[in-house]
Amino acid sequence: MGVHDAPQWLIPAWIRACIGAGATAEHEEIEQVGERLLERWSEPGRHFHNLRHLSDVLARVDELAEETHEPDLVRLAAWYHGAVFDAAEGASYARRGGEDSGASATLAREELVALGVPEASADRVHQLVTVLRRHSSDPEDFDCAVLCDADLAMLAAEPQRYKAYLADIRAEYAHLPVEEFVRARIKILQRLQARPTLFASPLGAAWEEPARQNLGAELHRLEKELRKIEEARPALEPHDGDVHPAETSAGPQAT
Repeated sequence: MGVHDAPQWLIPAWIRACIGAGATAEHEEIEQVGERLLERWSEPGRHFHNLRHLSDVLARVDELAEETHEPDLVRLAAWYHGAVFDAAEGASYARRGGEDSGASATLAREELVALGVPEASADRVHQLVTVLRRHSSDPEDFDCAVLCDADLAMLAAEPQRYKAYLADIRAEYAHLPVEEFVRARIKILQRLQARPTLFASPLGAAWEEPARQNLGAELHRLEKELRKIEEARPALEPHDGDVHPAETSAGPQAT
C-alpha cells in the first residue's frame, strides 16, 4: 500500500493532533513529518502493521477518547507505535515481533520536539509507545489503557475479519518456518489468555468476550496443527538406505 492509498483524513488528523499537543512548527513542516510517517507505515512487507492498522488504531482511540486525559498525545503515540518495523529482524516473533517500540519511541520524541511540541509532552508520547512493548498498562493510567486497548482491538474482530488478520500476520512472517511460527504464536496466545483481562479501559471491556472467543478458537486450531507436525516428524526422517528428499536431484522441497 503506497502513501497515495492513505485515507484522506489521516494527514489532517495528524496535523490536528500535533497542534493539540502544542506543536509550533508551520503546517507545511508538520504535514511533511506526517507524510514521512505514512511512508514508514507503507513499507514493503507490512501485511498487517500497515496503514490500515494505523487507521484502525486511530479510530479505536477516538472511540475511547472520552476516557483519556490527553487524547492528542494518545493519538500521536498511535501514529508512532509501529513506525519502526522489521518483520525479518533477528528478534523472535514470540518475544517482540517486528515492531521496534524502543526505536519508535525515540523517533517520536525527536520528531515531536523538532515540531515544537513541549518536551514534557514528547516524553509522554515516548512513554506511551514504550509501554506497548508489553501491552501491560497501569490501570490508573487511562491514556495508556486506551492506547493498549486500541492496539489490541483487532482481537475482538468479527470472525471473517479475524481470519483475514491471521492471514496478514502469517504473511508478515512468511520467512519463519511453519513450526517455528506456530510455536511462537501459541506462546503469545497463551500469555494473552492468562491475563485476568485483555482490555483495561471501561469502554474497551466490551471487547473482552469476542476477543476471548477468537483467541480460544485460534489456540485450539494451532495446538491441533502443532500435534500434527510433531506426529508427522518421525515419518519424515529417512530410514537407513532411504534417500532424503533434500538429497535428490530436485533439491530441497519448499514447505
